Amino acid sequence: MNGASDAAPAAVEWRISEGLTPYPEALAAMEARAAAIRAGTAGELVWLVEHPPLYTAGTSAAATELLAPGRFPVYPAGRGGRYTYHGPGQRVGYLMLDLDARSRDVRRFVHALEGWLIAALADLGVAARQEEGRVGIWVGEGSGEAKIGAIGVRVRRWVTLHGFAINVAPDLSHFAGIVPCGLADFAVTSLAALGRDATMAGLDLALRRHFPAFLASLTHCTEKS
Repeated sequence: MNGASDAAPAAVEWRISEGLTPYPEALAAMEARAAAIRAGTAGELVWLVEHPPLYTAGTSAAATELLAPGRFPVYPAGRGGRYTYHGPGQRVGYLMLDLDARSRDVRRFVHALEGWLIAALADLGVAARQEEGRVGIWVGEGSGEAKIGAIGVRVRRWVTLHGFAINVAPDLSHFAGIVPCGLADFAVTSLAALGRDATMAGLDLALRRHFPAFLASLTHCTEKS
């Protein structure tokens, strides 16, 4: 069973916050919920938010990749990865899922997460893809290749924290203050920049539509002897 428990997980709660959620508030709430999930006092959660303009620093962030110190607040995130921008017009999804009840396989989780986002973007007319050796969601080819979605996760006691960010219509110039995810040679794009008339609500609906398949890909089908 690769560490997965026999009990079937309960339904996952979905929460969408209106307005701009301060990052420290989100981080504290996420960590508290993850601890409660592990303690068995709360259920799993998908939390969709927008943040005011800010940069987050992952555990591999290098100081030289912060190109405009002081432009926006910088917060240590505790997740994997490097510098990331969050701001209005970007959908940020925080996933607090119990891998102990599904699959103790972090690589599988990240791969499935990428697949979920790609499926949702396809509903909005965007042909996105995974790239070997580059975590995240990519579009375009050659000189037009760009990143439309970032992924940064942490797993604590087999409960996931953090998650993803999809660029719907953010101010892309704000990414110039960092080397996004440490990849200096690649541009960043958005649904709006690609000419897609997509809304945050439309993306949320597409994410919800493909969420069951994402969960199914994390769950082991096992037989008891």
